[in-house]
Amino acid sequence: MHPYVGRYTFAIMQLEFQPLGDAAVRVGLADVADATAQHRVRAFCGRLEGVAIPGLIEHVPAYTSVTVYYRPAAVGYQELCERISAAMANLDEQPIAPARIVTLPVCYGGEFGPDIEYVAQNAGLSVEQVVELHSQAQYVVSMMGFAPGFPYLSGLPARLATPRLATPRLAVQAGSVGIGGSQTGVYPIQTPAGWRIIGHTTVKLYDPAATSPFLLSPGDHVRFKPVRPEDRIP
Repeated sequence: MHPYVGRYTFAIMQLEFQPLGDAAVRVGLADVADATAQHRVRAFCGRLEGVAIPGLIEHVPAYTSVTVYYRPAAVGYQELCERISAAMANLDEQPIAPARIVTLPVCYGGEFGPDIEYVAQNAGLSVEQVVELHSQAQYVVSMMGFAPGFPYLSGLPARLATPRLATPRLAVQAGSVGIGGSQTGVYPIQTPAGWRIIGHTTVKLYDPAATSPFLLSPGDHVRFKPVRPEDRIP
């Protein structure tokens, strides 16, 4: 076992370090993906951004952990873990920016949502009830991943949880809104997809030419607004 793998407690925060190859470390912050875990991850990232650690390249947040990439020539693994641990003392006092609320107009069903009838049948609901439930919930961006700008959204009503496709589609268009298990999300680019597609938004979630290429960030709140095809924003 690596000499610096284990759990260390600081204030209310428990850190679990695990090396990933020779240039990254996974820092576990919680055992369960819930609102508390999301708060810890955001606080950890906010604190890390304000700390000067030599050799630190970037950090990537997930549901309950943050992966930190570094240059081994500039800082050793054990020293990095020690510096991170010291920086996270009293993390419960770390201020977190207020959540942004982003509303996405969505055309549900028809050509825009080929799987919405399956979702309805699986839940024992009408298509109209699926649209109502999905659009009335407020979601939180728990993490980004899979594709550039893809948000994994927590907060899907339990009744709408739906199994993924047995065989993923080779491609869905950018803006497709899907349900996969107990999560929902929006595909930012054309990509293979195994989630059930229930709608589409014309809002761009990913623009590689923009100064800030991603529309959403972890911690943002997302609402879906049903619109008619003729009311879509080009």
